[in-house]
Amino acid sequence: MMRHRSHKQLAPGDAVPDVRLRWLDGGEQSLGALSVDGPILLTFFKVSCPVCQFALPFLQRLHGVQRIIGISQNDEEDTREFNRSFGLTFPMLLDPEDDFPASNAFGITHVPTTFVIERGGRIGHVIEGWNRQEMDALGALREGDNVPVWKAG
Repeated sequence: MMRHRSHKQLAPGDAVPDVRLRWLDGGEQSLGALSVDGPILLTFFKVSCPVCQFALPFLQRLHGVQRIIGISQNDEEDTREFNRSFGLTFPMLLDPEDDFPASNAFGITHVPTTFVIERGGRIGHVIEGWNRQEMDALGALREGDNVPVWKAG
């Protein structure tokens, strides 16, 4: 997933690091500035991760209701193909594979990891892997969804 990790994973109450990333569709964004208006979901993922392939389409259901930003640990081409394959339309940022500045700043140890960012740029909640109860609390599940209780990321 990453070549090195420089910090422990951020936790509720921590401030969002002010890391600049490139949007998949062009331009750059500071995560610190993006999250000030919260709430927002920042979801770190890797295209080869089976749990990411399972979880992100459920997060897609929230797009338009809640602000969601994907943070891909892959290059532009692989991320575009992943989005096409899984029907993802929420905005994506690219965490460069040469040094993973955002993943390292957030202390990511597993993907997917979703950070619920509150107004003011503070982390409100962290979801690692797949957790049915937490995904249901976000509103990503629908009646009749037959999904596992938990899957490690």
